[in-house]
Amino acid sequence: MNTRLARLLALALAAAAPVRAHITPPVVLASDRDAVARLLAGSSRYFVREVRLSPTQRESVRQKTGWTPDEDLYRFYVGRTADAVTVGATIFISEFTMHGPVRVAVALAPDGRVKGVSVVEVTEETYGWVKPLLDGGFLQRFAGRDAGGALSQTVDSGGSMSRFYAGVIARLVGRAAALYDVTRSTQ
Repeated sequence: MNTRLARLLALALAAAAPVRAHITPPVVLASDRDAVARLLAGSSRYFVREVRLSPTQRESVRQKTGWTPDEDLYRFYVGRTADAVTVGATIFISEFTMHGPVRVAVALAPDGRVKGVSVVEVTEETYGWVKPLLDGGFLQRFAGRDAGGALSQTVDSGGSMSRFYAGVIARLVGRAAALYDVTRSTQ
């Protein structure tokens, strides 16, 4: 009887265990420092601007993107020239997929237009799907775009997983732009 009860208990515990994603080791494509320096080229001084979203700002981001910000605090790295002219601001933002996180840096000009995008970290598994996007110039499609409008995520080649990750990156750019837009008045 005790052996049977122990087996049933072990089976119940095994069935109740959470399903785990099969995350592979990270691939760091750029350090945060390098990403900020490259995306905010022309800056000679850098500042950190931390923003706590109000409930109104959270709702505004949700309305713009369909995504509700999951952090209380967001950090923008602001670049300025020696004459104190703002070059832009960069934010790092991630999305967690079943294959692991995708982390991007998005630089925005003072007017809210996208200055540039850099994928800074993926997993070994996702790298094979993201690399064709990087090699094919996908990130350059965002530069100069009005972040308030629809951001293109169309990919002509690379397979369905590359298209999936193009969508992930495009959503991250949109989220970063929305965060910047709703917090611009608090600069």
